Amino acid sequence: MEILLKDALDVFYVPIFMKKNRPAYKLSVILNKEKENLIVENIFKYSTSIGIRKYDVERKVLKREQKILNTSLGDVNVKFITINNEKIPRIEYESLKEVAIKNKISLEKAYNLIMKEI
Repeated sequence: MEILLKDALDVFYVPIFMKKNRPAYKLSVILNKEKENLIVENIFKYSTSIGIRKYDVERKVLKREQKILNTSLGDVNVKFITINNEKIPRIEYESLKEVAIKNKISLEKAYNLIMKEI
């Protein structure tokens, strides 16, 4: 997953059962076409897979603006997405986790405190 995330937009896997009830994982990789060959090569190189099914999908993304906000808990990375001309904050998980640990509070409490300041 870490190797693929260097070049992919996102990577996730789900436990599944294959034929004859063999346990396995379904690996899903969202990528830009120009990185496809490199990602396919890495899947074959670093996994036990001997075949890949590929599907083209359409991706919709929201307009976003990234900012670092100084809060009472510390600096936090926030993406502001735009929906119908309304800017909505989305706190970056890693940033939220970092300030929660630093302040010895739960993620939920850190989130609620920061959202009150935005």
